Amino acid sequence: MDKNIIREISVQELNRLMQSNEPFQLIDVRELDEYQAANLGGKLIPIAEVNARQQEIDIELPTAILCRSGKRSAAAVLHLQQLGFENLYNVKGGILAFAAEINPSLRPI
Repeated sequence: MDKNIIREISVQELNRLMQSNEPFQLIDVRELDEYQAANLGGKLIPIAEVNARQQEIDIELPTAILCRSGKRSAAAVLHLQQLGFENLYNVKGGILAFAAEINPSLRPI
């Protein structure tokens, strides 16, 4: 797999995964205050800590990476791919898209 290609999933696909029994993990790379304001229950690993905390990410599981709009998560996907992770997906549009399209009660900052 090309380590420079970022695979993406839509917020609709993420929502379907969250409601299914399929094994996957959600990693949120926003900052603590953003996570506390609104989150989808994923594991919080702020973007600046991804390298130091990479061992907390199960390399075997499909992994959706989430941020506010999709930019930080895309950077995290690229970085983790360089470290050997393969089963990664950037959540297109981030939590802003999830709030707009799936759950309007979320109030991300």
